[in-house]
Amino acid sequence: MSRTWTLRKHKPSATGDRGADGHGAGRPSPAARRRRGGPPEHGIQGALASFARRFRSGELGSVPVVLGLVVVWLIFESLNRNFLSPRNLSNLSVDIVGTGLIAIGIVFVLLLGEIDLSVGSVSGLAAAAFAVLNVNQGMGEGLAVLLAVLAGTAIGAVQGFFFAKVGVPAFVVTLAGLLGWNGLMLYILGTSGTINLDDKGLVAMLTGHYFTDVAAAYGLAALGTAGYFLASYRDTMRRRAAGIPSRPLRETLLRTAVLAAVALAAAYVLNQFQGLPLALLIFLIFLVGLDYVLRRTPYGRMIFALGGSVEAARRTGLNVGLVRISVFMISGTMAAIGGLFLASRVTSASQSSGSGNLLMDAIAAAVIGGTSMFGGRGRTWSALLGVLVIQSIASGVALMGIQTAVQFMITGGVLLIAVVIDSLSRRAQKSHGRV
Repeated sequence: MSRTWTLRKHKPSATGDRGADGHGAGRPSPAARRRRGGPPEHGIQGALASFARRFRSGELGSVPVVLGLVVVWLIFESLNRNFLSPRNLSNLSVDIVGTGLIAIGIVFVLLLGEIDLSVGSVSGLAAAAFAVLNVNQGMGEGLAVLLAVLAGTAIGAVQGFFFAKVGVPAFVVTLAGLLGWNGLMLYILGTSGTINLDDKGLVAMLTGHYFTDVAAAYGLAALGTAGYFLASYRDTMRRRAAGIPSRPLRETLLRTAVLAAVALAAAYVLNQFQGLPLALLIFLIFLVGLDYVLRRTPYGRMIFALGGSVEAARRTGLNVGLVRISVFMISGTMAAIGGLFLASRVTSASQSSGSGNLLMDAIAAAVIGGTSMFGGRGRTWSALLGVLVIQSIASGVALMGIQTAVQFMITGGVLLIAVVIDSLSRRAQKSHGRV
């Protein structure tokens, strides 16, 4: 028995006791890495080959939406030379914030494979609640903002309770919320229908303040790039220490260089107009913070597990009901915050707050950005990419003086393409055993 054990211990395994580079025992060989789907350890060419394999197997990532955004920008720039002007791009960076914040909450719900149809009404109700408390009742802006945001959190908790504990489908619960919270907004606004906000107040500053010092935009670009590199490098070192496939350092450096180029270019463009918008800074903080929650915390892993399989998550001891309620609370909170930014943009709360195509834009932004409607796949950055596409179309149509109906048709077509790509991606992943 001991002899057999000794032979098995020292016999070269299929994964290789020693890598091709001669480093420590137990390290997977390049051939084993290829079979596992991980990238080879060295070289950009190997990383590109790994990316091509993932692409063929349906793991498309953000490639389709990035290419789509580039196409949209090139088309509108060819039709109107003012589209990529610093003024228009700066306005675009502020216009995306309100809808983008709501879309972040939608991403969390979609990761469960569910939907929240009430976010538009919740955003309008939060704006109306703030306006009534601050303007009509004389409450301080800080406290009024806090209560408006907490109202969105409470609404999410109520809707999540009916979905998770009572068993009412999320579609029905949030559809009822869409109608009920909109009615409550109209009620508290009263007969006037519109309440103007202080154009010098805290909420107005959310979208009206700019950091005019050029160091602010460039500093944010440098800080973001450095943070990305350090996080990627730390992740690579941890994976290598665990003996699992990791991203080559050269690929990390290449990605960092691309990010630095994009970030510095964006900072340069913003500084050509009024500088870094406060709204954009807050939006990016939410993106990074909630991305960390999803990808780096046990809570985030619970959400992905629940989106992958409810029954499997329940058998592992996961508190399914609590996670579901918390996700809808996040959605309600982000809808309320987004509503305050939308009210800040027009410095008023009215009967039209949260209505129109806001709901569809928020959902479309999450889906177009790459979040799967089937659950279990997506990132908060999906909201940024998706809302950039939607608002770019809206901005281009407005610059050209085209009817809004054309904007709806274009956005609808883009949304359909995104859903088709998502469906084909899942089919390809299933055929490769990745779902």
